[in-house]
Amino acid sequence: MASVVLFHSVLGLRPVELAAADRMRAAGHGVSVPDLFAGATADTVDRGMRLVEEIGWDTICERAQAALGDLPATTVLAGFSMGCGVVASVWPERAETAGILLLHAPADIPKGVNLKGLRAQLHVGEHDDFWPPEDLRRWQMAAELAGMSAELHIYPGAGHFYTDPSLPDHHRLATEETWTRALRFLGEV
Repeated sequence: MASVVLFHSVLGLRPVELAAADRMRAAGHGVSVPDLFAGATADTVDRGMRLVEEIGWDTICERAQAALGDLPATTVLAGFSMGCGVVASVWPERAETAGILLLHAPADIPKGVNLKGLRAQLHVGEHDDFWPPEDLRRWQMAAELAGMSAELHIYPGAGHFYTDPSLPDHHRLATEETWTRALRFLGEV
């Protein structure tokens, strides 16, 4: 089974990330969910962005690197929304990762790293205000040009943070399909 590190969204470490980790653990995976905001949470994206400014992006990425310290080199890098940006920050130094799991946002694909055959999944809502379809297609093309096996899943009728039952974007069917695909992916990496 996979070792997974799951980075939280701009809203901080909340029940949605903890439930996702529990879901992965129930499927037999080892999951680490670092709190990059040291206990702070936000109830809106704007407040979350203010938290990021207060804490500092460099500090957030340093905390993510520290959280990876004792994990296997093959640990799957996963993130929710802003957490996908965190994945992008640590990915270049994790060349042996077994896979990349992105929920609600793409992650920049590192240059100068052998990505041939690396598996990745990106899950986004059709009505995501942050990621227009052309950006998602560019991500998939860049991943494929880098030699990755990249899956892009776009969920009809879903908004940005559709997997979070506490938010207005929640879409139950898209969430169920996302976790079916994500757990299958983790079982294969």
